[in-house]
Amino acid sequence: MVGNSISLPAILGMPVVLRMPVVLRMPAVLGKVPMTSTDKVSTDKFDDDDYPAYTMGRAADMLGVTQAFLRSLEGDLFVPARSDGGHRRYSRYQLRLAARVREITDQGTPVEAACRIIILEDQLQEALELNQRYETERTASTDH
Repeated sequence: MVGNSISLPAILGMPVVLRMPVVLRMPAVLGKVPMTSTDKVSTDKFDDDDYPAYTMGRAADMLGVTQAFLRSLEGDLFVPARSDGGHRRYSRYQLRLAARVREITDQGTPVEAACRIIILEDQLQEALELNQRYETERTASTDH
C-alpha cells in the first residue's frame, strides 16, 4: 500500500489466473447482504472470486480505468451482475480479466483484440490442463 492507494495485486489476489469468460452463477437475489446483527453474513462471499462485490465506480478506481472502459468489456469478455437497482457489480475474477485487458491495451492493442487474446490464452491453458490430465490417466492405466 502506498499512501492511500491500494495495489491491484493486494486487492485482487494476483497472479492472474484466467478461466473461460462466463456469466456469473449468481443466486436468485443479487447483492442481498444482511444488515442486522441477528442476520448471519456468509464468510464464503469474502473468498468467492465470482461474488459481485465491487461497484462500477470502485472497480474503475481500483483498476485505474474509466467506467466506459469497463462497459466496453461487457459481452466480449464477461457480463457483470446487476444489483436490485440495476447497477453493475463486478467480481474479483472479472476485475482480474479487466486488468489483463488493460495491460494488453496499454501496449497499443485494441480492446476487442485484447479480449480475444485473453479468450485464446484461456482456451490454450484449458487444453494443456486437459492433455496433462489425459496423459496422467493414460499412464496410470498402463501401470496396472
